[in-house]
Amino acid sequence: MNYLQPERLDRLAREYVLGTLTGAARRRFERLLRQTPAAMLAVSAWQERFSVLAAGVPPLQPREGVWQGLEHRLFPGARDAAPAPARPLQWLWNLLSAKTLAGALAGVLLCAVVLRVQPGLIGLETQTDALPASYVGLLLDTAGKPSLLANSRRHGRQLTVKVLQPVAVPAGQIAQLWAVTKDGDPFPVAALPPLPARGSITLTMPDTSEKLFSNVPRLVVTLQAAPAQPGDKPAVDPVLAGHCVKLW
Repeated sequence: MNYLQPERLDRLAREYVLGTLTGAARRRFERLLRQTPAAMLAVSAWQERFSVLAAGVPPLQPREGVWQGLEHRLFPGARDAAPAPARPLQWLWNLLSAKTLAGALAGVLLCAVVLRVQPGLIGLETQTDALPASYVGLLLDTAGKPSLLANSRRHGRQLTVKVLQPVAVPAGQIAQLWAVTKDGDPFPVAALPPLPARGSITLTMPDTSEKLFSNVPRLVVTLQAAPAQPGDKPAVDPVLAGHCVKLW
């Protein structure tokens, strides 16, 4: 089976992030993650997509009755050893039994999964089963650790850069993003604004992703004193480098 077929890779990455990919299938996909940058990019893109929805869900503290129900379910002997006195409104407590609560929690989880996979159902975005056609780059540091995740819609001019680990930029220097064509010819894309320790930034590119990246298999970042101008070439070795792939 060709796991790198775009639609199949996108579906596997989505199920892996959601946690619905289990057993031998999950182990095979994790081996693929260690070997294939495209699989890592697909997973990172889904994590980025889901993090927007997850950030808007406030944490909830379970009620005391939930913990009591779980305790009675897991340790029935303790309940039998010391019978509890009858409570008022016992019928209501019976209604809120462990099975009922488990069913309700399962329903909440199912709704969360459906909304994550199909956010368009509540108007969060256009309903679709696949990621929008995009160019995605995963840049690694010299030790091989993922540092930046860059992505842009195929025909868009906005580039979103997510910081996966802090990138140290010395005072008086800037981080310059370059694209490297299949012929090995680099050209400047954009000077990155100050990078946060964590989080994302968005910047405007000089042209659409399709025109800039259609012939680009690699991205690199250098540290230099001033932003590069059209026609410039890198004067120093890159501190970050990685693949640029099409996701469609």
